[in-house]
Amino acid sequence: MSKIKDLAEVYKIRKSQIKSRLADFKKVYAADGARWFEELCFCLCTPQSKAVNCDKAVCNLKKTKTLFKGPAEKIASQLRGLVRFHNNKSKYIVQARKIFYKNGKVDIKNRVNSFRDEKKARLWLVENINGISLKEASHFLRNIGMGDDLAIIDRHILTNLKKYGAIKNLPKSITPKQYFLLEEKMRQFSKKINIPMAELDLLFWSNQTGHIFK
Repeated sequence: MSKIKDLAEVYKIRKSQIKSRLADFKKVYAADGARWFEELCFCLCTPQSKAVNCDKAVCNLKKTKTLFKGPAEKIASQLRGLVRFHNNKSKYIVQARKIFYKNGKVDIKNRVNSFRDEKKARLWLVENINGISLKEASHFLRNIGMGDDLAIIDRHILTNLKKYGAIKNLPKSITPKQYFLLEEKMRQFSKKINIPMAELDLLFWSNQTGHIFK
């Protein structure tokens, strides 16, 4: 119980920063489809890579106008050194671009919004976008202001869920079924300590990394 009290104290300190960061994500929701696609590419880059480096890589792609027009080889060259498995991830970006970017227009916003349900949108992303798992799809939806009730289950979250007693053991691997069970455990823990899911995610992330990012 003392650990949870400590968590609540940290939350009080960081609450305004966390809410401000989530408000930034809501601003992305109001932005155009190109901004949404940038966030999708960021999430495609994140597996086994540092988020700050992935953000820097996508900013570089945007600055050099490679994100929407460059071939996979050129994208890979700009991901190299910042993002692990840069060759595969560059291909994922190009494949996603073929789905959402046509005739100079980005259609991702209308496509995702058409589901009117964040869980259905997440499953569609997982089923249709190479390189996107439940974790990355949840991350993307949160970053565009749509995934407030979705959990981004990664090692940071799992470590904290175990630390505060929400789960007993760290899973060696996560099947979709296990992902949904872990998400529900996080959701229940969130309600128990009265910290909204999206805020709890950023709180856990900041506990592990020392800062609030995305």
